[in-house]
Amino acid sequence: MLQTLLDSPLNFLLFALSLLTAVTVHEFFHAFTADRLGDPTPRSQGRLSFNPLVHLDPLGTLALFLIGFGWGKPVEYYPPNLKRPRQDAALISLAGPASNLVMAVLASIIGRTLLEPNTASLLLPFVYINVILAVFNLVPIGPLDGQKIVFALLPRDLAYEYQSIMSRYGTLILIFFLIPFFGNTPPIQALIGPVINFFLRILLG
Repeated sequence: MLQTLLDSPLNFLLFALSLLTAVTVHEFFHAFTADRLGDPTPRSQGRLSFNPLVHLDPLGTLALFLIGFGWGKPVEYYPPNLKRPRQDAALISLAGPASNLVMAVLASIIGRTLLEPNTASLLLPFVYINVILAVFNLVPIGPLDGQKIVFALLPRDLAYEYQSIMSRYGTLILIFFLIPFFGNTPPIQALIGPVINFFLRILLG
């Protein structure tokens, strides 16, 4: 990201705005879904807002701009407030990535149908960021959203065993997948790269 700033301040601004918007909407829809499913915790913490300041984690935001990987402030919810804790937790987790995919689709439609090509190209970073954020968060490794989705889909006993492993080792496993052991390509790229490219081919042609 910093190299992008040095090369092109306009591209840096577009990527920065895309990141802030994507993360803010992602976290808002986690909070919104939890609220609609009966848990007032996000509302009481002020998370039902499109104000980026309530959703951005300072360290995670700094990491985004320094190394291109970061995180937002997790939305807290209280499972006993949910009617179906496992299934509802999966819906809350799915809401964030789903919102990013919806925004990417809308940006693609607007760019293809309403804007001139030169203007539409300004939306490319927004599409890229939202697709990457959605696909990455669906990886079934804690603490990513995909973990809770898989937790809801697995048989009960296996689900809790899986959750126990992710609670203890999920972050370490994720770090392992993010380290570029061979050349400059981290293992996570081989895992989600084809999926990201699939969506980008559909949205961008």
